[in-house]
Amino acid sequence: MHQVVYYSRGGNTRKLAGAIAEELGVKAVDVKAASISPAPGVIFLGSGCYGGRPGEDMTKFIQSHDFTGRKIALFSTSWMNYGKEIDMMTSALKGKGAAIIGHYHCKGKTGLIFNRGHPDQADLAGGKKFAQEMAKLG
Repeated sequence: MHQVVYYSRGGNTRKLAGAIAEELGVKAVDVKAASISPAPGVIFLGSGCYGGRPGEDMTKFIQSHDFTGRKIALFSTSWMNYGKEIDMMTSALKGKGAAIIGHYHCKGKTGLIFNRGHPDQADLAGGKKFAQEMAKLG
């Protein structure tokens, strides 16, 4: 069974996680309430970008779990293009034994003027397509 775990401060990554989870027929879970299921399947992990890093709670989640042999699909939102948060999560997860099978990033609204309206319907559709592709690899 696939899992969708996210960290979101402003709601952008939560919105994307919801679209991914809907496509997979599962529920998106906030990282603060999540655990790793022993059942096989892809684990989708997502975070916004905060100062070029994933959210602190996502970092702690990765550090506190064993991902040996697990397939991980990463997703993120930020006000800029593809962020360093994906690279940081990739490195941390590989150090915990995970196999990163793909990643998806889209813009997220920041403040009152940057990326207003994002993630939009096209971003969410991209997230759903990503979910389908990653699920096939799981």
